[in-house]
Amino acid sequence: MLSALLLAAGRSGRMRDLVTSIPLTRGVVDRFVAGDDLDAALGTVRRLSEGGLRVTLDHLGEDTREPAQALVTRDAYLRMFAAFAEHGFAGGADASVKLSALGQALPGELALDHAREICAAAGRVGMTVTLDMEDHTTVDSTLETLGKLRSDFPWVGVAVQAMLRRSEGDLRELVDEGSRVRLVKGAYAEPSSVAFQGRGEVDRAYVRALRLLMRGDGYPMVGSHDPRIIDIALALAAERSPASYEFQMLYGIRAAEQRRLAQGHQMRVYVPYGADWYGYFMRRLAERPANLVFFLRSFVSR
Repeated sequence: MLSALLLAAGRSGRMRDLVTSIPLTRGVVDRFVAGDDLDAALGTVRRLSEGGLRVTLDHLGEDTREPAQALVTRDAYLRMFAAFAEHGFAGGADASVKLSALGQALPGELALDHAREICAAAGRVGMTVTLDMEDHTTVDSTLETLGKLRSDFPWVGVAVQAMLRRSEGDLRELVDEGSRVRLVKGAYAEPSSVAFQGRGEVDRAYVRALRLLMRGDGYPMVGSHDPRIIDIALALAAERSPASYEFQMLYGIRAAEQRRLAQGHQMRVYVPYGADWYGYFMRRLAERPANLVFFLRSFVSR
C-alpha cells in the first residue's frame, strides 16, 4: 500500500511541487542522483571508474509531451557522449535512455529518430545504449523500437521487468546471440491483470526469467540489489565466462556490495543525473521502506 501511494505521488504535479520545494530534500536526493548537470555526473563517473566499476548514465526525464523537450533530451545525450570521449570514459560505458523522454507518446516516429541519432553518436565513441522499460502501456512500443534500432545497432540493450506477466514470453524472443538484456524486478505501480503483486511472486518470476537469460546466447545484465537474487545469479552463471554477463545496481544503493562484486565480476552502476529527478526519486523511495526512513530521518536529524 505504501509503495503504491509513493508511486502515485510520483505522478502527481502537486506533490512534485511540494517535495521539490523543500530545501532538505536535496541532501537526500544526492544519495541517489549524481547531480543536476553533466559536470557533476562526470565527477561521479570518475570516482566509480577509479574503483573498478562500470557505468550506465541516465539523463533524467520522462513523459515528454512537447517535441522541443524531446530535442533537449536528445541533445543532452549527444553532449554526454562527447564529454565521455573527451575525458576518456567512453570505452565500455553505456547510456540508459527512456523513450518517453524522446517523445514516445507523440505522433510519428520522433522517439525512434532521436534514438537512432543517440545510438549513432554512442557507437562513434565506443559506448552502448540500453533502452529503459517504463510502465506496461509502453512495452510493445519499446520492443518495436528496439527491433528497428537493432537492424543498424545490434548491440542496443533493453530492460525487462520480471514483475510483468508477459515478460517470460518477451524474453524468449530476446535471448539470441549478442542480445543485451537488463533484467529488473520493476518499479512501477501495475494492475494485477498485467503484473505479479506479491514479493514472493515477483521474486519467483525474476528467477524464472534469469534462468532463461543465463541459458540463452545473449548477454544478461542482472539488475538487482537482492542478496538472494545475486547468489542465484552467481550459481546460474557458474559455467559462463565472466565476460558474458554483468551485475547492475543503482547509484547510492549497496555501494559496498558493488565494490565486492567488482572483484571478479563485471559490475555496472546505473548513474542518473539531471534536474528532472522527482519521478526517479519517488520510485527509489517506493522500492524499499529503508529509503523512505532515510528520507524522513533527514528532517529530524538537522
